Amino acid sequence: MAEALAYFDTSVLIKRYVEEPSSAHARRLMRRYRLLSSVITPVEAVSAVSRRHRAGEVTRTHFDAIIARMRADLLYWDLVELGAGVLEGAERLILQTPVRTLDALHIASALVFQMESGASLPFVTADGRQREVADYAGLKVMWVP
Repeated sequence: MAEALAYFDTSVLIKRYVEEPSSAHARRLMRRYRLLSSVITPVEAVSAVSRRHRAGEVTRTHFDAIIARMRADLLYWDLVELGAGVLEGAERLILQTPVRTLDALHIASALVFQMESGASLPFVTADGRQREVADYAGLKVMWVP
């Protein structure tokens, strides 16, 4: 298992479970890095897969398998809690940029983790707007187009 940490946004994480453009690239990164994300990620991922199931893009059998796999994988994810520092950082980002709420929480989670650990880590995203704000915030962005 990879030892180096990278912060993965849900936009990239979902590519592990649902075939999308750049899924192969996302899976390579997930083998290379240990996954760090926000405590909101499991709920956000289930929401994304549920939307696709309701839209008919994912069969019931595939949906059930994805949810089971995510629950098993969750044991290996490192998740950043939504403490005061993350919430305050997200609010600052929202006031300064056009970032959406969940994206701001992800960016702030990565920033707080870096500050508290003293480690610089890649911020991996497939979301264009989030990419711009993460770069603005000083994160080392890895883009998954």
